[in-house]
Amino acid sequence: MKNQAAGLDKLIQDELEKNANNSTKIIAITSGKGGVGKSTISANLAYSLWNMGYKVGIFDADIGLANLDLIFGVNAKYNLLDVLKGNASLDDIIINIESGLYLIPGYTGEEILKYDLNILDKMDLQNEILDSLDLLLIDTGAGINQNVQTFLNVSKYLIVITMPDPAALTDAYASIKVASKHKDKIYMIINQTRGVKESQLIFDRISNVAKQNIPNLSLELLGKISSSDLIIQSNRQRKLFTKLFPQSPPSASIDIIARNLLSSMEQNMLLDESKFNKFIRNILYRF
Repeated sequence: MKNQAAGLDKLIQDELEKNANNSTKIIAITSGKGGVGKSTISANLAYSLWNMGYKVGIFDADIGLANLDLIFGVNAKYNLLDVLKGNASLDDIIINIESGLYLIPGYTGEEILKYDLNILDKMDLQNEILDSLDLLLIDTGAGINQNVQTFLNVSKYLIVITMPDPAALTDAYASIKVASKHKDKIYMIINQTRGVKESQLIFDRISNVAKQNIPNLSLELLGKISSSDLIIQSNRQRKLFTKLFPQSPPSASIDIIARNLLSSMEQNMLLDESKFNKFIRNILYRF
């Protein structure tokens, strides 16, 4: 097991080095447990970033539990499973949500788990749209399993989403601790809070524990999102709350998070990625 882990670490490091001179900023979004609003935040964050003038793609990498097509309110004729079966190309499954905002839909169901994802390594995944993105958001599954970690490790930036629930906080810290093996900086978003004070207290609690146990890790709070009936209402309508209620408090919170993320990324070395097809191919075949 140690040799396998060491081998995977080397593959990840090689992939990061190969992507060191690319231009697309790749941002993984994860959570320690399900039910914390990760996919809803991911979709609305993608829309907010697009609304600020960036060309954005969002990849539904929650293998077997994909739902971004529902959140965006679109019908995916083809998805990742169709690519794996050879019934569609990457061009076929990309959904143009808005001009400059694209969704790569995943698949919900166990069938996708039967496929050897390394067949992507044999396919031509070059795509002009994806190669030209400014930002790629990867909505991963929840937890710390190897599938999730693979996406986190090969992404330059990582956002962990949690909420004021003891189990969610415990699992969020577990995700942070595992991810810190490959990341020296991790962002956080606190969802479903009662306000700024509560979100800051939650972040400080996790940050203090991390400082004691992971001294080389830097945690940064991007912002908070308070509970709102507008979010529930938009989800039921299969619409983004940032689009349906652009002047609402939740939308303002997402915009603040987007601006904080962009500001922080500008202070770091940019991840350059001229060949997105190589990125997708290399991360998916390692499941």
